[in-house]
Amino acid sequence: MGKKDYSHIVISEQIPEMWNPLNENQRKLLSANCIFKKFKKNEDIYSEGDIPEHLMCLISGKVKIYKEGVGGRNQIIRMIKPVEYFGYRAYFASDKYVTAAAAFESSVICFIPMKLIAEFTCQNCEISTFFIKQLSIDLGIADERTVNLTQKHIRGRLAESLLFLKENYGLEEDGYTLSIYLSREDLANLSNMTTSNAIRTLSNFASERILAIDGRKIKLIDEEKLKKISRMG
Repeated sequence: MGKKDYSHIVISEQIPEMWNPLNENQRKLLSANCIFKKFKKNEDIYSEGDIPEHLMCLISGKVKIYKEGVGGRNQIIRMIKPVEYFGYRAYFASDKYVTAAAAFESSVICFIPMKLIAEFTCQNCEISTFFIKQLSIDLGIADERTVNLTQKHIRGRLAESLLFLKENYGLEEDGYTLSIYLSREDLANLSNMTTSNAIRTLSNFASERILAIDGRKIKLIDEEKLKKISRMG
């Protein structure tokens, strides 16, 4: 689907971090080159080994960045929420994608040619600073998750993942239920464990009244205990 299908979307409102620092000519170029696409649940956005051509900004929905590991088991690297940018690191590194991306649910994504972004970074120091900051934040998160997912025990890893989901996507109106419904496999891939371990640990948390499970819905009952488990590892 092309840009004309999303004429109601106001670019300046959706991507202000990109829009505000630009001059009038740059804004016209950005408007002329933005393409909005809709992705169905579980649809691939890009694949490992693809050549990066676009900066992507998630307008609505949820996206996972993942990498296939040993034995075909995926590891979820990052979770993208509106309005976050992704897919640009490989271009700046003159590299192909080392990860893949897929929609967790029906999602709308804005695509901007990376050649245009590269021009903007050369012309506008605010844009350059923005991407330096974003890459630095992502690197810090990646470093911390690498340590946590390799050194924490199963309970600590799952507790951290549940808190991570709450921080990124929030809670439903009841103030307890996570606003994202993951399959047990996806939750396991986020937590660096097997699906069977994720199911067993979730059941243990439920029996300890730390959370409640209703299908894919997870309600956090005792968040403080979950934080304690995450800290203890």
